[in-house]
Amino acid sequence: MNSIKKILIANRGEIACRVMKTARKMGIATVAVYSDADRKALHVRMADEAVHIGPSPANESYLVIDKIIAAATETGADAVHPGYGFLSENPEFVRACEKAGLNFIGPKAESMEAMGLKDAAKKLMDKAGVPTTPGYHGEDQSPKLLKAKASMIGYPVLIKAVAGGGGKGMRKVEAENDFEAALASCQREAKSSFGNDDVLIEKYIQSPRHIEVQVFGDTHGNVVHMFERDCSLQRRHQKVIEEAPAPGMTEDVRAAMTKAAIEAAQAVNYVGAGTVEFIVDGSGKLRTDGFWFMEMNTRLQVEHPVTEMITGLDLVEWQIRVAQGEALPDQDKITLKGHAVEARLYAEDPANDFLPSVGDLVLLNMPKANRVDTGVEQGGEVSIYYDPMIAKLIALADNRVQAISALEDMCRGTGVYPIKTNARFLANCLSHPSFVAGEVSTNFISQESETLFYENAISEDLESLSFAMAPSVESTDFAASDGWRLNQPFRTTFYRMLNGEEIALNFKPSSQTLKSHIKRRRVPKGDVVFIDGLTYLLENMAATSSGAIGGNTLTASMPGKIIAVNTKAGDAVKAGDPLIVMEAMKMEMTLEAPRDGIVAEVNFEMGALVSDGEILLTLEDEKETK
Repeated sequence: MNSIKKILIANRGEIACRVMKTARKMGIATVAVYSDADRKALHVRMADEAVHIGPSPANESYLVIDKIIAAATETGADAVHPGYGFLSENPEFVRACEKAGLNFIGPKAESMEAMGLKDAAKKLMDKAGVPTTPGYHGEDQSPKLLKAKASMIGYPVLIKAVAGGGGKGMRKVEAENDFEAALASCQREAKSSFGNDDVLIEKYIQSPRHIEVQVFGDTHGNVVHMFERDCSLQRRHQKVIEEAPAPGMTEDVRAAMTKAAIEAAQAVNYVGAGTVEFIVDGSGKLRTDGFWFMEMNTRLQVEHPVTEMITGLDLVEWQIRVAQGEALPDQDKITLKGHAVEARLYAEDPANDFLPSVGDLVLLNMPKANRVDTGVEQGGEVSIYYDPMIAKLIALADNRVQAISALEDMCRGTGVYPIKTNARFLANCLSHPSFVAGEVSTNFISQESETLFYENAISEDLESLSFAMAPSVESTDFAASDGWRLNQPFRTTFYRMLNGEEIALNFKPSSQTLKSHIKRRRVPKGDVVFIDGLTYLLENMAATSSGAIGGNTLTASMPGKIIAVNTKAGDAVKAGDPLIVMEAMKMEMTLEAPRDGIVAEVNFEMGALVSDGEILLTLEDEKETK
């Protein structure tokens, strides 16, 4: 097979940038594709060439096979890398690339199809002798039969869409009386998300761990593993923190699990990078009979960097080498050293049910240590149209405790404004005693929610905010600052927060050893303070007008579309009344009246597209209308 000269990356954001870095190292030219929303994106500027492929919605650009093929043909690319997501596991895309004479950097369409539907994959694994979770994977989808099978398996059970992914189309059922309602809900979501409402039923493992094995196949019939990753720390079946190797892994269990993963790949004649995922009984020590095949992802995984860190291998490079016909290294040449942990930094608000937070990245303070994989930069934006991941933060150390500590430090040192992130949430997860001890299951976040979230963050950070805003502090790096001047008089100053809340900061000598992750930056509206992964905007109330918006307005918390307006100018409203409904990132948000009053002005009609921070509605006091 000929050497690859030019790769079109059929993706965007972080993974597109990641592929380009390796291609550049190998002397291979790259082509980016981009939608309207990504005209100024980092991956577009990094590529040697870039082709516009359509409007912002993915189903009009990144998911349109003909547009991707046309872009590759137009630029003379001889290969296509799919990244992950979008078309990466679409067998029709593979066939379209082959028909156009393009080298698809990934498995064959037939391998994708064999592993694409969970029920068919499990039947194939049973035949290959790979252990599978007890359950029903049959074609008869009548509710009566499915309910009977669930009773035979024994509650609790898990209903899963056979074409599912990303946590969609999945319901846990605790008792027989709840089965029918859960089944109907699961099927509706599966039909909407995947166009297929078929399901399978599995035994629900009470303390499940999610451990996956990185496998690689080449065109010479070789299949090797690159050890395992533990992805048990999840939220709503979506991974949050991943690590390699898995905590508590013994050589016996690793040998059994990697052997099963290789057999799974061999069963579908697999070529390229893939991941075989297992559900593991985490109620006690890992054992050779305590893991079961869950699914195989026929692509590069988001969490592949932790495998790269412990093996010293570049997985994208090996994807390209295998696509060129090269043979993989022998299994005994692939070794493991150290421990790596990865956290996914998302533009979301954990304190508000993880509501996505999108818009311009006015300030982006990223950690310098270890490894950061990102597709954005300061001055860019997190778009309403795509997954809101900002970056992957990865730490490598000699042992697990050191790696966790380094990654926690990276998360606490991250600051973003005005977009909210999960940085402190990640740090709280990493510092939790159960996680440090390696005693977590996929239920960890829901079970430990009281200790992981931060409803009282402002009150806990008041002393640090006072330190950051003190007039005597001139440095922007407060960890390096010498702090307070001697004999400084006591002083109180009032500030308004970004959300309209008013706080008082007492400027007096601090009695505590202040946190190391405090930084302050000036912006037009005031001062932004980063503290341990959280961001605060403070406006000095003495310097702002009394007519500032505060409780007199409703503002858009992110770009989106107005789908309902429940009031008009002149209406009397009460605090908490639902006034406007927005849709953003496929989620609905109801905006309520912040206080009693009269609607003075409604600035947008139903169907309007609005930007982050736009004033949607203004209130006035009742007396002002008399």
